[in-house]
Amino acid sequence: MQGAGNDFIVIEADAAPYNWPSLAISVCDRHYGIGADGILLVMPSKAADFRLRIFNPDGSEAEACGNGTRCVVRYFVDRNPGISHDQEISVETMAGIRKARVHHTAKLTKVKVNMGKPVFAEKEIPVLLKECDRVNTRKPLITCSLTIDRRELALSLVSMGNPHAVYFTDKPVSDFPLTRLGPKVEHNKMFPRGTNFEVARVVNRGQIESRVWERGAGETLACGSGACAIAVAARLNGYIDEKVAVAVPGGMLEIEWAGSGNVFLSGPAETIFTGEWPCL
Repeated sequence: MQGAGNDFIVIEADAAPYNWPSLAISVCDRHYGIGADGILLVMPSKAADFRLRIFNPDGSEAEACGNGTRCVVRYFVDRNPGISHDQEISVETMAGIRKARVHHTAKLTKVKVNMGKPVFAEKEIPVLLKECDRVNTRKPLITCSLTIDRRELALSLVSMGNPHAVYFTDKPVSDFPLTRLGPKVEHNKMFPRGTNFEVARVVNRGQIESRVWERGAGETLACGSGACAIAVAARLNGYIDEKVAVAVPGGMLEIEWAGSGNVFLSGPAETIFTGEWPCL
């Protein structure tokens, strides 16, 4: 499945033990496997309609994934025809319960997910501010400066259930050396669990263009939680209004945040193909 170009292998699974990290590494390989930005496990849940586990292409498990959540909600609805239009679906994740709705139109199926409240506390992101060059705490947002390859990056730090570091630039994001700097930010010692790294340019108060380096996956065509983190940071910096369209290389995502409370992520999600993987 894919959502704005963020592509995933969706697998229905039970609670039986399995080496999911090894499988993720194999099937996500774009040359020797199927190719994907991660695998999504749809599993039984006692707390929600279903449980979602997320494994990155490097085998690491992620706490949250906005586009992945939208994809599995579409998957769940497509396989349960008794679900009514606009019915709320609940998803259990490592980052908590996420709730979503599917909206069908003549040309598009859009999934809107409640991504929960952004988190700004140092220990909860988590980030080690003592490792920053400079720190500016303008509550609730923490902005810190990090110098990499003699380039100073002013990073706005947000957790959407997973850690994000957002860098705003006034130049086209296509000019930013993300392939070179992305892994250096992801694995910097100031982020004890690594981080997702977003580069964003505010076009106007209703639109932002962005690129993302995802923790455990590298550069991807889209990142739903990353788009949310960008919108939250932009809103707190006074750059945008309540609703914003975030342009990613794979398409457009819509974010709504009133400046407090829950963040809402909307965008398309669709099935590309189905098949079988031989477990040799």
